[in-house]
Amino acid sequence: MIDVVVVASKETNNIFYVSPNSLELKKGDEVLFETENGIFSGVVCKETFPEKKKNLILPLKKVLRLVGETDKKTIKKNSTLANKALEDAKKFSKSLDLEMNFVDAYLNFDGSQMFLSFMSDNRVDFRDLVKKMAQKYKIRIELRQIGVRDKAKKIGGLGPCGLFLCCNSFLTDFDSVSINMAKNQMLALNPSKINGICGRLLCCLGYENDNYSELKKSLPKLGLMMDTPEGMGKVVDIDVFGNTYSVDLGDKGIVKFPGEKRNGKNG
Repeated sequence: MIDVVVVASKETNNIFYVSPNSLELKKGDEVLFETENGIFSGVVCKETFPEKKKNLILPLKKVLRLVGETDKKTIKKNSTLANKALEDAKKFSKSLDLEMNFVDAYLNFDGSQMFLSFMSDNRVDFRDLVKKMAQKYKIRIELRQIGVRDKAKKIGGLGPCGLFLCCNSFLTDFDSVSINMAKNQMLALNPSKINGICGRLLCCLGYENDNYSELKKSLPKLGLMMDTPEGMGKVVDIDVFGNTYSVDLGDKGIVKFPGEKRNGKNG
């Protein structure tokens, strides 16, 4: 087990698991911490706790220090410069006739590298744009093409559940989500119900999918013709959590039956 702390980066809007570096950190503390792309500022969103090595990317990056007044001035300066660079990138891309919809820009703490993210329906040759930006700002420029899910993660917002977006709150990676998950949970395949504000399938469809799959093992499939104690009929409904299913027996009407036993108990 290794002590870790969870930090939300102000610049990238990503979540990082890093070493507290023997510092006593509290939720809400502003810190400077290491990443693969340099030093960034962030806010502690979960205090120090032990985590298994297998769940972490080693060697673990670490928190360097709490943000001081001088650091705050540097962060503000970087933010101002990034906003200006974002506007310049939009102008340069337009002059170069590039179809690029820029989302955000940020610098690492020491100002040695600038990152700009954009969306586009096609692959973009942005080498000339990078040259123009590098010539003006005299620092290393990195452009990243992102998708609609990445944009939602960066910008944030409220999901249909009324809570802040999972991708913007705690998810560190996007797991694969399929329409079969919605079918497995017997949800209406209505885009307005199963799609997030990004227009893609809700990430949360994957949270309970395994549970539904396990619970449905004790129940027959919808539409199945089966022989019951009351006669032959068609399964027209299942209650996953109540562990019951309903069968249309024709003249006898629709009759409810218990599913198979779960963990030694009748559902």
